[in-house]
Amino acid sequence: MIDTVGRTIRSRSAIATLIVISTGVSGLAMAQESGPVSLDLTPKLQDLLLQEMQSIEQASKNILSALIAGDDARVAELAQQIHDSFIMEQSMTPDDEQDLIAAVPEDFLTQDRALHELSHSLAEAARDGDRARQHAKFGAMIEACTACHTAYATDRFPHLAK
Repeated sequence: MIDTVGRTIRSRSAIATLIVISTGVSGLAMAQESGPVSLDLTPKLQDLLLQEMQSIEQASKNILSALIAGDDARVAELAQQIHDSFIMEQSMTPDDEQDLIAAVPEDFLTQDRALHELSHSLAEAARDGDRARQHAKFGAMIEACTACHTAYATDRFPHLAK
């Protein structure tokens, strides 16, 4: 049973990684077609998304410090926090969820889900003490953030629009 669960999680992680890689490559091309999603969000959703992004940014900085220190337990804790901060899992009403789905392209949600799956994979790698995999997953997470920001947050990150 545990082996089956492990294979399922690894399969999901591999799928999420492939999604991130493909969206990362296409994300740069999509930047001209897409635009800042914050402009179409309700004020409540703007606030939730900003809170999530700030939380992810701070956790990512702390993960880098923990990776450098070899603190697997801290990496696992922080990566799990990122996984658990998924905007669709926050305290949103059904109306909020409908507003979000109506305001953002499906690719935005796909990229966001993939980031959270990568953070789950990072947490697993840290719990396993696999430092090489931790570094790879963390690098993939940062690439996923940049790809999404390039496509959907150039209002906040204008240097990515260049």
